[in-house]
Order: sequence, then structure tokens, then C-alpha cells
Amino acid sequence: MIIYNVTVKINQALEQEWLNWMRTTHIPDVLNTGYFVDHKVCKIIHDDGDGGVTYAFQYFCKSMTSFQEYQANHAKALQKDHSDRYKNQYVAFRTLMEVIE
Repeated sequence: MIIYNVTVKINQALEQEWLNWMRTTHIPDVLNTGYFVDHKVCKIIHDDGDGGVTYAFQYFCKSMTSFQEYQANHAKALQKDHSDRYKNQYVAFRTLMEVIE
């Protein structure tokens, strides 16, 4: 199993609107690509006092091949949708993990 983890720090003033958009639009769009079998949304418990709130979105994929197909066929457009909507209001980084136990 492959976990595609996307960590996003969003401006706190936008948190609820952004989280609603993630739940109702972005996450369904990612899942509707057919490459992921499940997902989790986690709020990171940490306050560094800079006015941002951090979330981790974990998408579960059965194989590296499936993930690579997702990257090649869908990732750029979905990332652009997010970037265009929340430009200069967030920072993000992505991590790819393999479940070994």
C-alpha cells in the first residue's frame, strides 16, 4: 500500500471555507480519479503562532504503478485548481510513503 501524504498550512482566516472546499470538491475530485482506495484528513496539533493551521491529507493507493498513473494523468490539474483558488494563502509539501506493516 502506498500513502500519498499532502500537508497543507493554510491562512487561519480561510480555514473553514478552505476545509469545506477540500471536503466537498477537492478530495472527491482526487478520489474520483479511481487511483485511491481510501483517504484520511488529519489536523496537525501544533500552533507556532504565525496565523496558519496545518492539515495532512492521506490518500491510500494499492500500488506505485497506480500512483504514477495518477501523477501523470491528474495531479497537475488538481494541484493547479487548489493553487489558483488559494494563491499566496498556503504552503504545501507532499510525501510518498510505503506501508510495510
